[in-house]
Amino acid sequence: MDGELLTIGAFARASRLSPKALRLYDELALLTPVHVDPHSGYRYYAPAQLERARSVAWLRRLGMPLARIREVCGLAPAVAARSVAAYWAQVETEFAARRDLAAFLVDQLERKDTTMTEPHDPTAPLTLRCAALTDRGLVRPANQDAAHAGPRLLAVADGYGPGGGPAATAAVEALKDLEGQEVGADDLLAVLEEAARRAHRAAPSAGESTGSTLTAVLRSGARLALLHVGDSRAYVLRDAGLVRLTHDHTLVQSLVDEGRLTPEEASSHPQRALLSRSLDGGTDFAPDLHLLDARPGERYLLCTDGLTAVVPPEAIRAALAGAATPHQAVADLVRLAHEAGAPDNVGCVVADVVEAAAAA
Repeated sequence: MDGELLTIGAFARASRLSPKALRLYDELALLTPVHVDPHSGYRYYAPAQLERARSVAWLRRLGMPLARIREVCGLAPAVAARSVAAYWAQVETEFAARRDLAAFLVDQLERKDTTMTEPHDPTAPLTLRCAALTDRGLVRPANQDAAHAGPRLLAVADGYGPGGGPAATAAVEALKDLEGQEVGADDLLAVLEEAARRAHRAAPSAGESTGSTLTAVLRSGARLALLHVGDSRAYVLRDAGLVRLTHDHTLVQSLVDEGRLTPEEASSHPQRALLSRSLDGGTDFAPDLHLLDARPGERYLLCTDGLTAVVPPEAIRAALAGAATPHQAVADLVRLAHEAGAPDNVGCVVADVVEAAAAA
């Protein structure tokens, strides 16, 4: 039989795929060898598999995730063509989001060289005009979300497990003392991280299956410190559009990042709520930390996954852009979640960056 088949090395050369890639594709049932030697474990492929292998190589060059390639390769040619077209439309949408994020990052860097030719006075003191709202939703028996909105501190937390509600409340309460503290811009990240670390240490031990996410912003002047653990999110609405500032800490997000799951598969995955990081009293505490420079006219959103899991980004952007005040914005966002079935609790904080004189 070996004479009729190609060794993994020969097949790799013919398909322009590396042996390492072929072993991964076998593991994912994407390109399974027709024979594996029971003694050596060596893989053998049929020449007829070259067409599929070359298709896989092309789709990988296109950037398609492995999970979606497996799906496309199982379709009839006409249906596969439509699937590739749909994927590329999704890529263009995601590219637009990355373009907005790039514009945001470029502007953040340029702000570090602010001059007096800017349309607003960079020395003018800023504050936050904000509102917070949590809602039980239409399915859950209790509300395990917590939120806070103040001129210095914004925070949302989403509890899980038997004591999830108290865990989320405790996470937010652990930060509230920062509201009344004068914190220098250079110390923002350290102060916010230490407050969150105290909340993490005070949380129930990981073995109790209870904990909380936490996404928080602490302001000093025009400088914002952003801390993020879990799958709650932070966004900013500005000239570039709606820009997402956080990355989910979940098992399925890591599988999407690796190309093992498509975003569509992730949204319905049975373990989509399994967090890879949270405030749970365990030994690990690894929040994402960022420094941002705020400007009047920006609108920030912090929210739990009870909103983002059911309301698409374009609807969130429209609600934020169309609301006259933060209070109206949080009410509109909760309403959208209800219209989408609100299967989970919803927590939202919306804050407008304004000059202190205008706020007064």
